[in-house]
Amino acid sequence: MTTSENRLNPSQSGATAIAGTTVATWRTPALVIGMGCLITLIAFGPRSTLGFFLTPLSSANHWGRDVFAFALALQNLLWGIGQPLGGMVADRFGTIRVVCTGALLYAAGLVLMSHATSAPLLDASAGAMIGFGLAGCSFPVILAAFGKILPKEYRSIAFGFGTAAGSFGQFLYSPIAVMLMDTFGWQQTLIIFAVSMLGVLPLSLALATPKTASTMEPASTQSLRHALGEAFAHRSYILLVLGFFTCGFQLQFITVHMPSYLVDRGLSASVGGWTIATIGLFNIIGSVTAGWLGDRMPKRYLLAFIYFVRAAAILAFISFPVTTVSCLIFAATMGLMWLSTVPPTNGIIALMFGTRWLATLAGFAFFSHQVGGFLGVWLGGIAFDRTGSYNVVWWLAILFGVLSALINLPIVEKPVARVAAAPA
Repeated sequence: MTTSENRLNPSQSGATAIAGTTVATWRTPALVIGMGCLITLIAFGPRSTLGFFLTPLSSANHWGRDVFAFALALQNLLWGIGQPLGGMVADRFGTIRVVCTGALLYAAGLVLMSHATSAPLLDASAGAMIGFGLAGCSFPVILAAFGKILPKEYRSIAFGFGTAAGSFGQFLYSPIAVMLMDTFGWQQTLIIFAVSMLGVLPLSLALATPKTASTMEPASTQSLRHALGEAFAHRSYILLVLGFFTCGFQLQFITVHMPSYLVDRGLSASVGGWTIATIGLFNIIGSVTAGWLGDRMPKRYLLAFIYFVRAAAILAFISFPVTTVSCLIFAATMGLMWLSTVPPTNGIIALMFGTRWLATLAGFAFFSHQVGGFLGVWLGGIAFDRTGSYNVVWWLAILFGVLSALINLPIVEKPVARVAAAPA
């Protein structure tokens, strides 16, 4: 069966084609999406709960919040640095080895974090090991695999479901983390999460892509060097990458510091747990909707809308008294916008440059996201320790949201000449 025949009938006999090779019939599009979604759920779940460990771990070691904040900021930065590298390996040698290596490193980092009694050990475990582990097994690599394996008509909605699965992991793991910490303690909770990461290994088999895989698109001989030169000379790609910085800044600051911020405001730790969980729950709706809308409207307008609504939601949240109700309203609003930037961002990259080097190019965009995350987490810790307040970082999050909304508007959504000239 040829690649063109599979494009005409991608689900025939439950098979999908990659680079002219028919994949085992058990890997239907639905199963590929399902297994990929489970991986993003398992990988994103523990990482989204790490903010709950700030207070107990800092208290146990007599640290200021800046120590834990720096480790999590380092994690975001190294995750961002590792993402394009993991993408290059996945693009050149296949997805499975990257995902499995990332999961094992992630699990080891969680175990070592449970025994961290010094700042360097915390930086090595929660920062470096988990950061590089996430670069191998989190949603950027999974979504790129979707782009390679699935026919074009499945991509946008698959990007949405893959992102939403990570959000469901956040929703699922947040109350579980609080419950496990109350029952077994924070150290045992980290070890339980480490064991759960091993479930990624068998699931990764569904995402196998051949070495130097082409894709469902016509074969491409474009080199990595040419792909990077083409992308970084493209004005719209640069604007997209710059705008993605804000996404990381806002999300990581809120994920890490929101639980402690609410405790400082006199609310219980469980309110923080349900706030983060509510963000995850509503992001399931937001991510799937963003994936669906990405096929029906200009993606740049969708991104501008998301960033503007985030800025408005943060402004409203800090302008009124913080109560349980206001937290849940804020969480629901932010949740709808939370990771809904990912499907249109990946969709624009795939549209402009094709999918041959999608994991790599999306990885560089994600690096910008994680630089923002690094600054959001780190500045949050520094601002609180020096001023006793997060106000400066909240206002930066608002400013960056407005700027990113404006930055995305001039993006031109069309294939580069090389992709546009490719035969159908």
